[in-house]
Amino acid sequence: MLIVQKYGGTSVGDLDRIQNVANRVAKTVQEGHQVVVVVSAMSGETNKLIAYAEHYTSTPARDEVDMLLSSGERVTAALLSIALNAMGYKALSMSGRAAGIVTDAVHTKARIEHIDPSGMRSAIDEGKIVVIAGFQGVNESGRVTTLGRGGSDLSAVAVAGALQADLCEIYTDVDGVYTTDPRIEPKAKKIDRISYDEMLELASLGAKVLQNRSVELAKKLNVNLVTRSSFSDAEGTLITKEENIMEQPLVSGIALDKNQARISMRGVADRPGIASDIFGALASANVNVDMIIQTVGQDGTTNLGFTVPKTELGDAKAVTDRFIEKNDISAAECDDSICKVSIVGVGMKSHTGVAAKAFKTMASENINIMMISTSEIKISMVIQEKYAELAVRSLHGAYRLDQ
Repeated sequence: MLIVQKYGGTSVGDLDRIQNVANRVAKTVQEGHQVVVVVSAMSGETNKLIAYAEHYTSTPARDEVDMLLSSGERVTAALLSIALNAMGYKALSMSGRAAGIVTDAVHTKARIEHIDPSGMRSAIDEGKIVVIAGFQGVNESGRVTTLGRGGSDLSAVAVAGALQADLCEIYTDVDGVYTTDPRIEPKAKKIDRISYDEMLELASLGAKVLQNRSVELAKKLNVNLVTRSSFSDAEGTLITKEENIMEQPLVSGIALDKNQARISMRGVADRPGIASDIFGALASANVNVDMIIQTVGQDGTTNLGFTVPKTELGDAKAVTDRFIEKNDISAAECDDSICKVSIVGVGMKSHTGVAAKAFKTMASENINIMMISTSEIKISMVIQEKYAELAVRSLHGAYRLDQ
């Protein structure tokens, strides 16, 4: 098998941990596999480099920031390659450029456009372990770019796709995807297999094991993705196509997102185009709107409510204030003491009663649901933040996820 392994910052946090990674890579090679490794910068390194740049100016040129930050991953790649060579294995480190990773021209959050795998492929054919600096590539002009948050995961998935690898293993400090956050519900169980779509929902709803972009790319490139711990030999969670999962559970997981705020607008002018005007203005202010609820209009006005990330509440309030000044809205109230709890599972597609059970569970705990949104495999409810943990534990038990 050809396996791509990605190790995050905590996994390569110091020289001893890099040696630990080298031992793990060597073990995989001894099992008869070809291995390509993608590494992050050592933990804390990226923040240190940003601080260096900001010593001179609070607004350093983005292309220079990319040149600077990309060095962190190259240091790790070279050190891991040196460690493997010292153990008697043939290893070769590569920058994003050497690995053939070409991106668009957006500095600090570039998107991968294509990969030329020929350099990596010839090194693999020579029996070498290829160690790639993650989080980076080059644009068509040859300037170094970085891929933004979670960029090393993206690098690993893209490389796995380009090489048509059998497996892409993402090593972190957790040993897989759980039915919910084990810190909230100690009875949470590790999931053996989960579909791309379920993982995308969980990731977008607050589960922080993997980022959306890397799961989206894995789905697009049909890469089998495993997330597991670099500090134990425990089996991880396989993220794969729905048809690769034999028994579809009704519900796979419960997600909680506390970074939510709600704006309730009263007396909104009930005329064609008002929603377009309001949400267009919010989009122009880079406010990410999530759930939207509109009530039936009366007396020429309607009520409209929506949720945004807490961090964007100030920008959203500034937009609604402008509509109040124009008398398009009579009043707007903000509430940042809410959260969103969500139930995710592909089994919902073919079963009834999932939503009813969720609402009954909330009612039995005297938890009021303020807003509801659904998709084919998800039910999300906005509730008061003080009930967040209670809601997660109750739903986890209701759907027997601890069994």
